[in-house]
Amino acid sequence: MTYGVGVMLDAGLVMASDSRTNAGVDNVSTFRKMTFFQKDGRHTICLLSAGNLSLTQAAISVIGEGRASKSGEVNIDKAKSMFRVARIVGNALREVHKQDAESLRKHNTEFNATFLVGGQIKGEKPRLFLVYGAGNFIEATAETPFFQIGETKYGKPVFDRLLAHDMPLAEAAKLVLISFDSTIRSNLSVGMPVDLFCYETESLQISHHKRLNEGDPYMTGIRRQWGEGLRKVFQGIVPPEIDG
Repeated sequence: MTYGVGVMLDAGLVMASDSRTNAGVDNVSTFRKMTFFQKDGRHTICLLSAGNLSLTQAAISVIGEGRASKSGEVNIDKAKSMFRVARIVGNALREVHKQDAESLRKHNTEFNATFLVGGQIKGEKPRLFLVYGAGNFIEATAETPFFQIGETKYGKPVFDRLLAHDMPLAEAAKLVLISFDSTIRSNLSVGMPVDLFCYETESLQISHHKRLNEGDPYMTGIRRQWGEGLRKVFQGIVPPEIDG
């Protein structure tokens, strides 16, 4: 399994993904699940993937092959909007489904692949999309400014309580990493390293991209401070009356 998050803000985008694909006592594998498509001065686009690794890698390869085409309908470098980019990603998933779904079904394996697509093309504002395995997608709004993929339930409460679309990028990045810490603590299938990408509106550059590895001091500090803070709040709440 995996965990990926995309947050759309007035100031830009924050996106992050873990790197774990298999987890067990003696079977832990890591693969990067964050992919960039960037062209200086024109666009900066980030893809996060979750699901069957072979399917998501195949879809990314289809997208990459499309960049050699002259057609703007399949070439991200020629796409005129982030909506068109989301369509390209959705169509790539449909192509992979057409090729592999029947074979997977015969082996009792579900077609499981999801993408978060975020970024900016010059001339429009940054946008964020959630692309489902069937190729359809939805877009983030000011009322719903974040999407999650993969193992979503453990890291969602902090967003529901604290996230606001006018939050500064650094504050949103902190919130995203708290969400990751909560998820990693509760689910063995999600683990370090975590790739973090912060995009400033109109920058059209990959200027804030960092990989946080196991034992990273900041992540260690989050685990300690968040845990201590929760304990203090818990201890400060008056317990209910349970007699009678």
